[in-house]
Amino acid sequence: MGQINIPYMSAPGAISKILEKIKEAGTPDNFNADFLSTKLGFKGGNYRTFISWAKKTGLLNGDGTPTLLYKSFRNPTSSKSSLAQAIRNGYTELYSRNEYCHELDRKAFKGLVMEATGEAHDSKVVEVIVSTFFNAKALADFDSRPGDESRVELKVEKQLELDDEKTHHKRVHLGLNFTINLVLPKTDDPAVYAAIFQSLRESLLKE
Repeated sequence: MGQINIPYMSAPGAISKILEKIKEAGTPDNFNADFLSTKLGFKGGNYRTFISWAKKTGLLNGDGTPTLLYKSFRNPTSSKSSLAQAIRNGYTELYSRNEYCHELDRKAFKGLVMEATGEAHDSKVVEVIVSTFFNAKALADFDSRPGDESRVELKVEKQLELDDEKTHHKRVHLGLNFTINLVLPKTDDPAVYAAIFQSLRESLLKE
C-alpha cells in the first residue's frame, strides 16, 4: 500500500462552507492559516487541511498564493465550472480510472477510492476522501469549462475590432472616391471661391 496522494480534509463537512466564504472574502496575497482563521473564521488543525487540499487541486500555488483558478472560482459566472476543474486537477488518480467518477453514486465512488488507495472498506482515510469529494462537488458544475465566458467575450470583442477596421477602411475608400458637384455663385471676386474651397477642405478633413 503506497502513499495516498488523493486530497482530502480532516473535517470534510467544512469544505463547502470554506469555499463559500472564499467567494465572499477578498483575494489574499497569501492563503495561509492566519487568513483561514482570522478572515474566514475557521480555526483549528482540522480546518487547516483545506490549504493542502487547495494546493493539490490548483486553487493555490505551492507557496500559498492564489492561482488564476482561485480567482476564477470567486467569479459568480465561472465559480462552479472552475471548482469542477479544480476537482479534476486534484483527483487525477481517480479520473484516470473513470473519467466520469463525479457521476458515480457514493458506493461506487468509495469502491474506486479503495481500488486507488489499497485501503480497507472501513478505512477512515477512504471515508474522508469520499466525504470531501462529495461535499466539494456539490458546488461544482462539470458540464462546462472555466473560461467559456471569457472566450465568448474575447470573440465578440475581436469581431467588434474587425468591424471597426472594416468601417474605417470603408470610410477611407469612400473618401477617396467622393464626387462633389458644386454650384458656385457668379462673382468676379476670387476671394469668394477661395473661401468656399477652404471651407470644403476643412469639412472633408474632419471626416
